[in-house]
Amino acid sequence: MLSCYTTEANALIPITILLPEQYRDWLKEQSLSIQNWLNSLSYSGEPGSLALLPSVEGQLQRVLISVKSREDFWALADLSTRLPLGNYTIDGSAIDINSAAIAWGLNAYIFQRYKKSEKKIATLYLPKTCDAVSVDHFVNTIYWIRDLINTPTENMGPEELAKEAKNLAKQFKANFREIVGDDLLKQNYPAIHAVGRASTRAPRLVELRWGSSHARKVTLVGKGVCFDTGGLNIKLNSGMNLMKKDMGGAAHVLGLAKLIMAFQLPIQLRVLIPLVENSISGNAYRPGDIIPTRKGISVEIGNTDAEGRVILSDALTAACEENPDLIIDFATLTGAARVALGTDLPALFCNQEKLATDLLTYSAKTQDPLWRMPLFAPYRELIDSPLANISNSGSSSYAGAITAALFLQDFINPDIPWAHLDLMAWNVRTRPGRPEGGEAMALRAVFEYLRLSS
Repeated sequence: MLSCYTTEANALIPITILLPEQYRDWLKEQSLSIQNWLNSLSYSGEPGSLALLPSVEGQLQRVLISVKSREDFWALADLSTRLPLGNYTIDGSAIDINSAAIAWGLNAYIFQRYKKSEKKIATLYLPKTCDAVSVDHFVNTIYWIRDLINTPTENMGPEELAKEAKNLAKQFKANFREIVGDDLLKQNYPAIHAVGRASTRAPRLVELRWGSSHARKVTLVGKGVCFDTGGLNIKLNSGMNLMKKDMGGAAHVLGLAKLIMAFQLPIQLRVLIPLVENSISGNAYRPGDIIPTRKGISVEIGNTDAEGRVILSDALTAACEENPDLIIDFATLTGAARVALGTDLPALFCNQEKLATDLLTYSAKTQDPLWRMPLFAPYRELIDSPLANISNSGSSSYAGAITAALFLQDFINPDIPWAHLDLMAWNVRTRPGRPEGGEAMALRAVFEYLRLSS
């Protein structure tokens, strides 16, 4: 169990949670010394306001916090770093203990691979009413996803990320295989090979399988561009600085797979992750090249910086070959989605109404946001090519997230339910429970959908 939690009920400091409208009545019931203390602090019970209440001996006796809503998943998140060191317990049942504990732990995350932190973390007591095992699974998994994304490509290239997948498979006794380098051509994954061949670190396709052959077949696909220079259509420095995170989709599907296996969901799971570096060398793929794909669809390369959809084309084709009941892909695919929705809100594209509705329902329930965008068929002509079946970049600067999703849809069998999540996988600012850096987005929403629909 993480050090920010305890199951020992010793020397616990209670945290009292109030809504703003409850504060005045609560205050009237307190001792005169507490009333005087809070009045001296000019504490008014505004949402987010915190007060530390001392005992007559001057020791911390109680924490008082006002929240806008008891249903807010993040309401108590920042307390793990905001409170003095000590062991705390949530007073009563005013808030869901499982959600509060997960948020508390997520706020305690620190990336320490290269620089140790002296940051002190307060400890939350997990009572018997809390599902401590589930809390630990969620928090540890999201820590892992954040670590994978935060790690620079020097230490998290295609081979290293494949090893992470292999270790995950070993942990849960899943089947693992990878196809590396020129073997991609021999086994008909030419698009993955074309994008990754310029790097000194060989491209590869990672596959993981787990679960009963009689269960619902779910295939997860994750974009694994471990670094994206933009290829010969080279990015500007400002665009390249965060490109270690371009494998965020791969990190998400590994984390989701870990949760599925840890919770023993009745799912026949298959994970497919194309892993490449989009680099520059004498054999780099070029603008104007026409490359084959596993499905037999020829792709004209309009821009080598639109590489994610190219490698996903082979992986999605392979996913469809076994006719699964559901395909979900995660990808840090387009800047256009970020322009449309900002960095905190992943875009959801879906080819079936019920699937989209269900995912949005669980997104709302878990407060793990998603926003649906349309697979607007008339825009498909924007990625037509006069020389090939399709172009990897649109003829217009508009609707870039939609045309990218329409590109992927060409590689999906229309009768297979499919959801595509175009996400940032990175917090550009620190908020309670969500420190700046790599982030798991929509993970809890998708997991809850899979858990409750399987």
